[in-house]
Amino acid sequence: MFDNGLVTDLRPRLPSPLREVSDDRFARHGVRLLLKRDDLIHPELIGNKWRKLAPNLERAAGRTLLTFGGAYSNHLRATAAAGRLLGLPTVGVVRGDELAGRPLNPSLARCAADGMRLHFVDRPTYRRKTEADVLATLLERAGAPDAYVVPEGGSNAAAVRGCRALGEELRGRTDVVALACGTGGTLAGLAAGLAPGQLALGIPVLKGGFLGDAIAALQDEAFGGRRGEWRLDERFHFGGYARVTPALEAFASDFERRHGVPVERLYVAKSLYGLAALTEEGAFPRGTTVTAVITGRPFP
Repeated sequence: MFDNGLVTDLRPRLPSPLREVSDDRFARHGVRLLLKRDDLIHPELIGNKWRKLAPNLERAAGRTLLTFGGAYSNHLRATAAAGRLLGLPTVGVVRGDELAGRPLNPSLARCAADGMRLHFVDRPTYRRKTEADVLATLLERAGAPDAYVVPEGGSNAAAVRGCRALGEELRGRTDVVALACGTGGTLAGLAAGLAPGQLALGIPVLKGGFLGDAIAALQDEAFGGRRGEWRLDERFHFGGYARVTPALEAFASDFERRHGVPVERLYVAKSLYGLAALTEEGAFPRGTTVTAVITGRPFP
């Protein structure tokens, strides 16, 4: 997958571990539950962050990395950590110019500590960041006109092709693979790597119903068309990105106690909750094996 050894020198744990857990919420419906522990791939480039960033890091070939995110973006944190580990300059374009004069929150402070230069922009400009002229202006104003640009959330054709390995690691080992989705890149690649008859099930963490089109566009860009069998269930966003209700918090805490797995709240908890709810609804026939991808873990 990689040519120059820059990224593989970081010693990722691949393939990530796959283990079965005993959970009566699934077992009483005749469903086996497996956990794909992508959170154990690397201590700092965690889960799908590794799978999406690694091919982009190789393509950057030592150039400054510039990417985008909100004030609590895990993607910004992972990119900053990658820059520190590999000795690459990084720039984070952060949504919200009102943040520029305030003390950094813990997430952005970690980015800065890892050497990322933070460039705050107003929200209308941020929404237009993919337009060629706006992007060119942002690169100039951020002092990185020749930077390698990684999109918000890390989802581009290179990232999607990198995530195909996740599906390949699960070929023949499960019937359904479920994971939380933000920008859709991981699901787009996962589905392409699975074998015929396996389903990739995405649980969007944002409202809006836009993600299906985005995933189809990513697969078209990466592979020239739709690949694999995939679908979305839009019901488990709990009010939108970064929204965590008492019910979701209680579910996540219970899952941690049952299985000893740290449950990241903004993504992983929603996918696990959705999978348990679907099982209770009878969405999976008895004898089905479902795999939940643990795409990240709580940041300290």
